Amino acid sequence: MIEVRRLTRSYGDLKAVDDVSFDIGRSEVVGLLGHNGAGKTTVMKMLTGYLEPDAGAIRIEGLDIRAQRRKVQQRIGYLAENCPLYPEMTVIDYLDYQATLHGVPESERPAAIRAAIERTELAPKADQVIATLSRGYRQRVGVAQAILHQPTVLILDEPTNGLDPSQIQHVRTLIRELTEHATLILSTHILQEVEAVCDRVLIMHAGRLALDSDLAALSNPNRLLVSLEQAPTQAAPMLMALDPVTAVEPLESPDGESPDGRYRYALDTADPAATAPVVARAVSTAGWDLYRLQPEVRDLETLFGAVSRHQEA
Repeated sequence: MIEVRRLTRSYGDLKAVDDVSFDIGRSEVVGLLGHNGAGKTTVMKMLTGYLEPDAGAIRIEGLDIRAQRRKVQQRIGYLAENCPLYPEMTVIDYLDYQATLHGVPESERPAAIRAAIERTELAPKADQVIATLSRGYRQRVGVAQAILHQPTVLILDEPTNGLDPSQIQHVRTLIRELTEHATLILSTHILQEVEAVCDRVLIMHAGRLALDSDLAALSNPNRLLVSLEQAPTQAAPMLMALDPVTAVEPLESPDGESPDGRYRYALDTADPAATAPVVARAVSTAGWDLYRLQPEVRDLETLFGAVSRHQEA
């Protein structure tokens, strides 16, 4: 569906995007994350054809964006981060204007505008001037213009910016509905939004792609967390000797000791649920006290911080 190969873009001496490659399948919902200045917005602008890459290739639905830019753009709906609107226009006039720009046939525009208004719950504000709308309603207008021509690719930069909790929940529901017919790239600083709606995450750092992985695999790593009183020199050899365990990693300071006098380890294993009883029996047989034994669970915030620290190191 979307193929990106060795994408590079510089602004003078600053390399904003550096040799980035990834694929996105049809109807996938992918979160694009990174600190400010990581290169996310530059990648999105190149995907939409608004910015030329210095090097690399982008193909969307088999079309090369350099050679067939207009055909590619007809398939894309884009909500920019600052949600650019014409404040002097009414909502319905603005959407009619956008439908014209998107090439929606005149006979189909009323139905397309009505559907976009209904899906973004803008009906009570349809006749109002955009300048009079709250930030949340302006954001909804931005989402409406992005979806009114029924694009097969949606690129949304901070789509829930300025929305209240009920509106955020509505946008989440709308995103799930849209993925029945569209592939979606979502960029946001709200990591809970990515966890709520995305299948996969791409994390950018300093212009490079630092991580590309399914969220399910990241949230449920094949690791067990173990807490014992035995130091690594004593515990690690015993734990490593267990058949289901493939690696042992002390999780504390270089001397391995935490303030409560216990040592913590992460055990790599193909099946944490099956390995836990094996570890418990081995610890009991050794006559050691077992203070903790549980599968490792990582949320996206923890993972994002770990990736950032690793890249900086």
